[in-house]
Parts: sequence; C-alpha cells; structure tokens
Amino acid sequence: MMPELPLDQVRTLLAVVDEGTFDAAANALHVTPSAVSQRVKALEQRTGRVLLMRTKPVRPTESGEVVVRFARGLARLEQDTRAALGVSGPGEPTRLTIAVNSDSLATWFLPALGRVPEELGIGYELRREDQDHTAALLREGVVMAAVTSSPEAVSGCSVRGLGRMRYLPVATPDFAGRWLGPGTGAPLRDLLADAPVVDFDRRDDLQDSFLRSLGGGRGERARRHFVPTSEGFVDAVAAGMGWGMLPEAQAGPLLADGRLVGLAPDRHIDVPLYWQQWKLDSPALAAVAEAVLAEAAGALGGAA
Repeated sequence: MMPELPLDQVRTLLAVVDEGTFDAAANALHVTPSAVSQRVKALEQRTGRVLLMRTKPVRPTESGEVVVRFARGLARLEQDTRAALGVSGPGEPTRLTIAVNSDSLATWFLPALGRVPEELGIGYELRREDQDHTAALLREGVVMAAVTSSPEAVSGCSVRGLGRMRYLPVATPDFAGRWLGPGTGAPLRDLLADAPVVDFDRRDDLQDSFLRSLGGGRGERARRHFVPTSEGFVDAVAAGMGWGMLPEAQAGPLLADGRLVGLAPDRHIDVPLYWQQWKLDSPALAAVAEAVLAEAAGALGGAA
C-alpha cells in the first residue's frame, strides 16, 4: 500500500508545475530552491514514480498528472471549506483555471463569466488553447474546466454540450474578384486550393476541412499565413491577405457592411463544443458552469 502523501510535498509539486521552474516555485512558496527540490524528490521516492520531466518549463509525467490533479482538487476544496467557515483571508479570491479556445474567448466566453455573481470573488486564470487540445490540459491537471470539442469525458470529469460554433468561408470583395472571379470556369474547390489562405497556426485544419467538404484538397502552391489570435485572424482576412473560415459572430458585421463577402453562401462548418470540468463539490465551479451553459444557450444554440 502506498503511504500517505505529505501535503507540503503535494503542494510543492503543484507550485513547480504552475510556475514552470523550481526557482520560480521557490519564490512563490517563499522557500529555497533546494527545499523545493528536496520535497519533490521525497514525493517521488514515496510514490516510487518519476513525477516531473525536468524540462523548461517543467512538465508532469503521467504519474505526475495524477498527483497534480489531486493537488489542485485539494486546493479547491480547501479554499471552498475556508470560505464556508468564514476564515478566508480578507478579499482572498477563489482561483479557477479554465482552458478555452481562442474563438470562444473572442466572442461569447467572457460575457459568460460576466454572469457569475461577483460576490463569489472568483479570480480566473484562462489558458488559451485550440478546442481540439483543451482536453489534454484537463487530463494533465493543468486546468479544472475546459471548453473542448471532445464529447468524451476525461477521467474524473463531467461533460455537457454547449452547442455549435458556426464558421463561414469569407474574403474581401477585392480578394474574391482577383482569385475567385467569374470567367475562369474552374470549380470553387480548385480556385480556393490555389488562393492565399489564412490559418490560425500549423495545427489549424479548419480551412482544409472546408476544402475537403467541397471535394478538394490543399493546394501545394497556396500561400499560407499563420495568425495565432482570433482578432488578428479576422483582421488578416479583412485586410485581404487570404480567405479564411470566420466564426459567424465575427463575420456577420463585416458581411453586413460589405467589407467581406461569403465565398459559398450555402456552405459552412459547424464545430460542436462541450464543457468539461472536474467532478468537485465546488460552489464556485458550479456557478461558472451554470453561467457558461446559460450564455452558450444563446450564443451557440444550446446543447451540442
């Protein structure tokens, strides 16, 4: 049987993961780097597992993820208990870590947090990540909740549908006239495949997914721009740098005033989104979940 886990060692491991280095964790805990190293080593000896990869920044191993999840859940329950007993420090905020994709963050997610009662005193740490990868942050114990495209719950988490984010293929009128204008006789899939395109980053597959839906594929000669912020992505398309798939909420005003045109008015891509969170009896986490689901009901059309 594995011996009990000393709480100071568990908290130290969490600090190292959150801060990224042993030195930074030492500053956060007001101890020496040597003390941090000794606590982590003692915890690894006690569990018989290597818990951290000594990289920059430090990352938990698979076994380390288990301990980090335990440490974060323990911290959350401790904070809720102190608040319920009225022994929280004056003005001490409740801290919640949440992973959310860039497009949600730029459109509907912050209004959702605005629904959370102010008296709960929650301080948010938002981690921006693609919706296809936010579940990994839950699995690693880095965040307590996430907006994700995965309907399959991470172990120890609950999952609820939020709705669907609709993406429209758009470009500026000048861009469409230059690259996709009438008279070419070529189908849209071939014209788009060779036209300059804007991608969020190298993992962004949305534009290529749209091409595949037309029966086409990625053009080998196509010029690609990588713009890794939601607002910057919109600005790049609106500047005529390339075509791209924009969330309907961001594309709508630009289509209405003629700055953008739809490239295939009868076509779009819907990306289902889900809310996953740790199964904790936490009033703060429950309040955030309720607010997120309520906002998503209007912005995303309800359950996915």
